[in-house]
Amino acid sequence: MSDTLDAALRLVRAQTALVRRFDTRLSGLHGVSLADFTLLLRLGQAPGGRMRRVDLAEALGLTASGVTRGLAPLERIGLVTRESDARDARVAYASLTTTGRQRLTEMRATAEETAAEVFAAPAWSAEDVAQLSHLLTRLGGTGLNSR
Repeated sequence: MSDTLDAALRLVRAQTALVRRFDTRLSGLHGVSLADFTLLLRLGQAPGGRMRRVDLAEALGLTASGVTRGLAPLERIGLVTRESDARDARVAYASLTTTGRQRLTEMRATAEETAAEVFAAPAWSAEDVAQLSHLLTRLGGTGLNSR
């Protein structure tokens, strides 16, 4: 097996393990998946906690229907609401509710704790984490502060 294929497969396995770890913590404590959290987090970063659904899809690398499917359960549990544009009925917004903002703060604390556990010293130095972040960005990965 080539080194490049081996590296790619290791990255996929590591990603699967990270998703599982975050899903377990977030679902156990907050009843949401990592995908749900990521969607809520992106909304939370938007001005007013509100984004056009098409922009949300673009920001998350999803299709419009993927965002609609992802938002539906979050709307049912009252974390997100659907809003129409007063000037253009074709435009739909996703907006965090007050409950959604409060719960997102709690979820973010859980995600921060989980990430700190994953990258705990002495196995990981601050420099290791920074270098990994840089390398993942080169692969097209975007982080929390990326828009």
